Amino acid sequence: MPTASPTHNAREADLIARIKAGDRSLFYELIQPYQRTVYAAAYSVLGNPTDAEDAAQEAFLKALTHIGQFRSEAKFSTWLVQITLNEARLRIRKDRKSLYSSIDEGGQDEDGDYFPVDYADWREIPSETLQRKELKDALQKALDGLKPIYREVLILRDVEHLSIAETAEVLEITESSVKTRLLRARLMMRDALAPGFDGSWSVGSSTYKKVRPF
Repeated sequence: MPTASPTHNAREADLIARIKAGDRSLFYELIQPYQRTVYAAAYSVLGNPTDAEDAAQEAFLKALTHIGQFRSEAKFSTWLVQITLNEARLRIRKDRKSLYSSIDEGGQDEDGDYFPVDYADWREIPSETLQRKELKDALQKALDGLKPIYREVLILRDVEHLSIAETAEVLEITESSVKTRLLRARLMMRDALAPGFDGSWSVGSSTYKKVRPF
């Protein structure tokens, strides 16, 4: 999320105060800037658009119900995303069936840490290539294949552009854990995408050429 301006912060504080005082009609105006972020946070856990939409709506309702508990020293956006993640995780606990298939072709070491296959960095894909439907589909499939703990960090940092500190606060983990999970998530995305594309991120040929490490 981009850094809010002082004007926005003041307006937001005013909206919160008025909603707490009983004017709930202002709640939509308060949450409107965060709808995409809340949906993305729910999706990062659930990996399913319909479930994410349901969780996001429930999170908004819970935020409205409990807005009296919000403290002004906290960021409203962080508080809202935390509610969303808790709601999404609650849904997973209620539904024990697997919601994802892990990307594990790169393997794990003896400590359970992911280590990558030798492919190109997924973040170096040219913007014009990203417009191709086949790559969009590949990106979605790769994202869906991440375990939630990695998908959460990747979406909050690389899609919603929260800072390391904000991501750590939202997920209630250390900044070091954010950095570690983010690196692993990026490596898994890279490894999931690279087999279908050549070293310049063009459509891969029948014989894939691995990119040599730096």
